[in-house]
Amino acid sequence: MTISIKPTASGSTIEQNGSTILTVDNSGNITPSNSMYPKVPAFRASASGAQTLSSTTFTKINFATEIFDTNSNYDTSLSRFTPTVAGYYYIYGMVRFAATTASKVLVARIYKNGSYYSAYEGVTGTSDSSTQTSALVYLNGSTDYVEFYSYQNSGGNLNTGSYNNATVVFEGHLVSV
Repeated sequence: MTISIKPTASGSTIEQNGSTILTVDNSGNITPSNSMYPKVPAFRASASGAQTLSSTTFTKINFATEIFDTNSNYDTSLSRFTPTVAGYYYIYGMVRFAATTASKVLVARIYKNGSYYSAYEGVTGTSDSSTQTSALVYLNGSTDYVEFYSYQNSGGNLNTGSYNNATVVFEGHLVSV
């Protein structure tokens, strides 16, 4: 590895193996190059509308609205995240349901490669309810993917959606390689 300092008319550049990594102007201000901070894969998606979940059935939640996707790894048509960088990812999902006339069990699950990976289960009353879960998941950066599923047992169909400013979201980001 070669590091060199090259004076310029407006200051200096610091190069590593021939690529500029820092620029220092005549006032001493330091500006890093963009390549010094690589993009970290991260995404956040939300549901674009209500989704009906049948009672006692695990259902994949459709997150068709991409809020951000730093590395183009989230697929809105499949509602899944498939990173291109291997590592440990923090994954989080939350779904909210409308009020019912009966108490219900709500379950939030993260699936990895189509199989159950992590879950949270809660029992709620008749009011608006939500369930959420998170997990640290190792993804290989080529074929591994994660999705979010939910379950309810109210005895009838329930619709997801936004209630009292709570949204239905699915998100994650790289924590460590």
